Amino acid sequence: MKTLTWTLGIAAIGIAAFFNFWNTKLTDQQDRAQLTAPDTHLSFVRSMEGTQTDGKLEEAQGELVVNAELRLMFDYYLAATGEKSLAEIRKEIEKVLDQRLRPHAAAQAKQLLARYLQYKTALFDSEKQLGQQVQSATMMATAMRARWQAMQNLRLQYFSAKESQAMFGFDDAYDLDAIARLEIANNRALTKAEKQARLRTLDENLPADLKEAKNAPLQVIRLEEQANAMRNQGASEDDVYRMRAAAISPDAANRLAQVDREEADWKSRIQRYLNERRSLLSLGLSEIQLSQSMQELRNRYFSTQEQLRLPVYEEQ
Repeated sequence: MKTLTWTLGIAAIGIAAFFNFWNTKLTDQQDRAQLTAPDTHLSFVRSMEGTQTDGKLEEAQGELVVNAELRLMFDYYLAATGEKSLAEIRKEIEKVLDQRLRPHAAAQAKQLLARYLQYKTALFDSEKQLGQQVQSATMMATAMRARWQAMQNLRLQYFSAKESQAMFGFDDAYDLDAIARLEIANNRALTKAEKQARLRTLDENLPADLKEAKNAPLQVIRLEEQANAMRNQGASEDDVYRMRAAAISPDAANRLAQVDREEADWKSRIQRYLNERRSLLSLGLSEIQLSQSMQELRNRYFSTQEQLRLPVYEEQ
């Protein structure tokens, strides 16, 4: 049987992205405050240029609010690993904490950051020890559950139960649900009808926030189908924006509009590149000249990272 490499967390990462996408409404309760708006101009490293910082920093009655948003903010900067040293990343995060939080809450956040970095290092070491090749889907489900439990045990060394629930509770619930569904799917002792019944029970018992997050991808698909239908009928992009804003929120509609613009820009650059590439191929250049001209053409239209995607289009 083909060897499978197991990894727990991909599903959680994907759904967390959707959850963060839809969770855009800011609270305006008097005892909570987001002290500054997210940076849209931040360029801590080149790969972050044009991005917006993930997560929010909040206080409640002068105390730090520990939640998944805080962890997302930490992870946003930690994504720069490889471009910056861990010491540089930590210094940058602490600078942002000082800018956005009052001194007491900033100190609490820095202390939590220190423990979070220790946890991430320990988790990396733990995963190396647990790393293994699995030969079947049944073994994969067992390995995933073992990794999940090891992760829970490790967190107890760095976070209180309240902190762990606040930062990881949603992802944990999603992971457990995914593991349970995989175990049901691969249970050969169950009939097809029994499997469907157990899956329905899982659906019925999903927490409201998890159910909403699982439905979010479907809502995105439906919105895009509706947007394309409107465009085919002659609707403007303003019409599409208003439809999306009414269905979700103005902030989410803005982000979808930005995705549309980026996709249109990408398609335009690809088309210009392919046209010019065909012209170069027809000139009868030497192999060295052609190679040099092709690279100059790629550099003109695409970043180094984007160029990794070009072979798919060049083969068409």
